[in-house]
Amino acid sequence: MVTTATAHVLQDQEQVIAITKRLKRAHGQMGAIVRMLEEGRSCEDVVMQMAAVGKAINTAAFTLISASLRECIADPTIDGDAMTLKLQKLFLSLA
Repeated sequence: MVTTATAHVLQDQEQVIAITKRLKRAHGQMGAIVRMLEEGRSCEDVVMQMAAVGKAINTAAFTLISASLRECIADPTIDGDAMTLKLQKLFLSLA
């Protein structure tokens, strides 16, 4: 039986840990950016750090989507077409 639900929770704990670590680093970088602004650091320095945070967050999101896709392909109980559309929308929301 194939389910029609398209909700998915990532089960791969190694990926969950890797994504969480990346997001925690990005969280720390955000605090550093706020301090840089408060200290009057150059726009170039601040923007470079903002770009690094943005890349870290996007990488975490792409990793989450790709790991979810890998799990969903292997699970015969998931409606593959519906999940593909949902993950595709998530992927495009990052573009």
